Amino acid sequence: MTEQTTGDLLRMTDAGRVHHAGTPTEVHALRSFSLAVAPGELVAVMGPSGSGKSTVLHLAGGLDVPTSGEVVLDGVSLGGLSVRKRAALRRRAVGYVFQDLNLVPALTAVENVMLPRELDGVPTATARAEALAALDEVDIADLGDRFPEELSGGQQQRVAIARALVGPRRLVLADEPTGALDSLAGEAVMKVLRARVDAGAAGLLVTHDAQHAAWADRVVRLRDGFVVGTTGELVHGVGEAPAGVTGRVVGGHR
Repeated sequence: MTEQTTGDLLRMTDAGRVHHAGTPTEVHALRSFSLAVAPGELVAVMGPSGSGKSTVLHLAGGLDVPTSGEVVLDGVSLGGLSVRKRAALRRRAVGYVFQDLNLVPALTAVENVMLPRELDGVPTATARAEALAALDEVDIADLGDRFPEELSGGQQQRVAIARALVGPRRLVLADEPTGALDSLAGEAVMKVLRARVDAGAAGLLVTHDAQHAAWADRVVRLRDGFVVGTTGELVHGVGEAPAGVTGRVVGGHR
């Protein structure tokens, strides 16, 4: 396990991902992509289907490993880790918010939020206290005993965000978190994400909605695995490079 010390919670350096390498079906899902996200920053990734957005999230969260380049999460380089060690790091450092929520219908809101901590071996009483604190952070602590079917779409998404934030996790990965919500509920969810990032988390958001991307500090646009545009600096402290030529496109921070 290689540990590195930087101010960034997530750092991807020239990360690439090739599927079925050396075969007729070879696919370059991501090409030479560099990105750094520090605590207190929210970065949005936009692009059409097949552009590489999901690949960025999978690599950032250790669900997959790059075939070239490096991904460093919370000071640890993921490339040399076993599947088990990547999973352990992911549970400790990363929270996921999915479009389809993945809430367990038979569990109450607080039990859904407790679940990942209990799977980590945290005592039930401690996990419940942490879950209630996470629900309070997203302003629905009073709904903890309700089942998902008793909650609105926006409330369910807040439960999913609380589950992503519970415990020591500091990197939030959000995959179209407002896709199943109306515009009003979607804006409320983005306010919660923004507030959590402002409180010290690092956030990486995949979205098709330009209005929701506007909540981010930076927006990265992908096409066919390449960065084709960005509204701000991708890698802190790296010099200028022309947009669309490499994943290491930088500019001034908004």
